Amino acid sequence: MYVPGVTPAKWVRIWNERLPDVPLTLLQVPAAEASEVMRRGGADAGLLRLPVDRTVFSAIPLYTETTVVVVPKDHVVTAADEVSVADLADEVVFHPLDDVLGWEQPPGEPAFERPATTEDAIELVAAGVGLLVVPQSLARLHHRRDLTYRPVVDAPRSSVALSWPEDATTDLVEHFIGIVRGRTVNSTRGPAAPAAQHTRGRPDAVAARQKPTARKSTGKNPRSGSGGPKGVRRGKPRRRS
Repeated sequence: MYVPGVTPAKWVRIWNERLPDVPLTLLQVPAAEASEVMRRGGADAGLLRLPVDRTVFSAIPLYTETTVVVVPKDHVVTAADEVSVADLADEVVFHPLDDVLGWEQPPGEPAFERPATTEDAIELVAAGVGLLVVPQSLARLHHRRDLTYRPVVDAPRSSVALSWPEDATTDLVEHFIGIVRGRTVNSTRGPAAPAAQHTRGRPDAVAARQKPTARKSTGKNPRSGSGGPKGVRRGKPRRRS
C-alpha cells in the first residue's frame, strides 16, 4: 500500500528480482485512510505519511519532503527562488480537505470554501483564483504545463515512512523492510527469502530452496586428524643409551 506522491517503483523492482515467485500487490489509498486500511487488515505494510499511532504500528521514517507553493507560471512568486509563509499573506491559499501538512494556521487568505482534494485545488490554481501549498511530490504528481512551484522555507513538512501493524510482522514484511533499508541479498541482517505462507488470506508462491553445499575434502584422515599416511611417524629418531 502507498499514498499519493510516494513512488515505490524502485523497491518493487528489487522485490521482483529477489522474489520473482512471490507477487507484491500495490494498493494506492488516500493519505488520511492509510492507517485504517492497515488496521482492518487490508494491507500488510504501507508507505505513508507520518504521524501514525505508535501504540499500534511500527514505522521506519524514510525521508522528509520539501514543501512548495504551486502557482501559475506568470505569477509574481516565480521571481524568487524560494518564499516564506509571510510572502503568501495577501494571497488566496487553498486548504483542501485531504491536506497532509497539518497546519495550525494555514497561510494566506482563506478561500470561500475548501476544495475536496488536492487535485481539485490544482485546477483552481490553474484557473488563477488562488495558490496551493503542498509537499513537492504532490506538486510533481499533479504537474501541469501552465503551473510551477517554489519552496516555502518555513512551512510544515511532510515525512514519509514505511509502517506496518506491530503485531503482524510476517517474514514477508521483514523482507520488504530489508529492501527498503537497502540491505543486499547476502546481508546477514536481512531474512532469507521466505518460503510459502499465507499472509492475510493470500497464498504466496514457494521460494526456491537452496541445495546443501557439498563438503570439500581436506585429505585428512578422520581418526588421526593428519593429512599424511596412517602409521608414519615424524621427527628425529631417539638415541639409544
